[in-house]
Amino acid sequence: MKNTKSIITIIVLLLVGVGAYYLFSDSSEFVASDDSDQEMATDTPATSTDESATTTETDEEATTASNQTVIGTSVDGRDITAYQFGDGETELLFVGGIHGGYEFNTTLLSYDIIDYLQSNPSVVPSNVSVTVIPVLNPDGLYRIAGTTGDDFTAADMPSLSETIPGRFNANNVDLNRNFDCNWQSQSSWQTRTVSGGEDPFSEPESQAIRDYVRANNPDAAVVFYSAAGGVYSSSCDGPVSTQSIELMNLYASASGYAAEGEFTAYPINGDMVNWMAGEDIPAISVLLTNHQDVEWSRNQAGLEAVLDFYAN
Repeated sequence: MKNTKSIITIIVLLLVGVGAYYLFSDSSEFVASDDSDQEMATDTPATSTDESATTTETDEEATTASNQTVIGTSVDGRDITAYQFGDGETELLFVGGIHGGYEFNTTLLSYDIIDYLQSNPSVVPSNVSVTVIPVLNPDGLYRIAGTTGDDFTAADMPSLSETIPGRFNANNVDLNRNFDCNWQSQSSWQTRTVSGGEDPFSEPESQAIRDYVRANNPDAAVVFYSAAGGVYSSSCDGPVSTQSIELMNLYASASGYAAEGEFTAYPINGDMVNWMAGEDIPAISVLLTNHQDVEWSRNQAGLEAVLDFYAN
């Protein structure tokens, strides 16, 4: 009997021992699993934060991209892009790069304006919207700079004589002779004879700006050229408008460039700014002093004067 009780006692002790072993073994596995979940919980917010940052960056990129509109393409299929700032009803249009790589500093200046407005959106009055077209002749710019963006400097560019081919588009047309204001198939540039195209607006680049202007009817336009260091009014088959003279004097006074009146250095036909005048848009030509510098401080002052003038 004692032996039987002893055996039972031993069996009970063995069962208790085995149960305790499995109990502690399960508990250990549970705790390890719990630690793993905690690490996952710790990682999850970090992943969420990264996704949030990515989303924010994407939203910012989308915001930047949303103010860009492709208004047409060049002969070689390069985009002509307009950048818009503000949403007021009074639209001010700024255009650079009509002479491509030959007047590359007008493109760099236009991109500087874009950067300035992106960084300082409050300078655009609430009733105003600004449109900047930095490169109207992307093929001409690409021919000299190897790009249509702002990722080059004056130091990267060849000598002035070597940039002359970049003045023209891929059809070898001077785009500033291709507009419907006293247009001729052959026109002049200084002492040279240049092509004005087969017809007014025969070129896709001039068609793009024509269609944009007629669709949006901007309240004023400033077009950048080089090089003379002056501001010029505009007209087409009529007297210069009071608004064009007023805009010319305003920009000249703020920038320190000379107010020159109409361009009379040599006869020109098919000029874009004069065509705009014929469309009843007050328009001026701002000719930078040379072919290399953007003269930012001067043109920033001119830009801000125009914005202030059209505010409310």
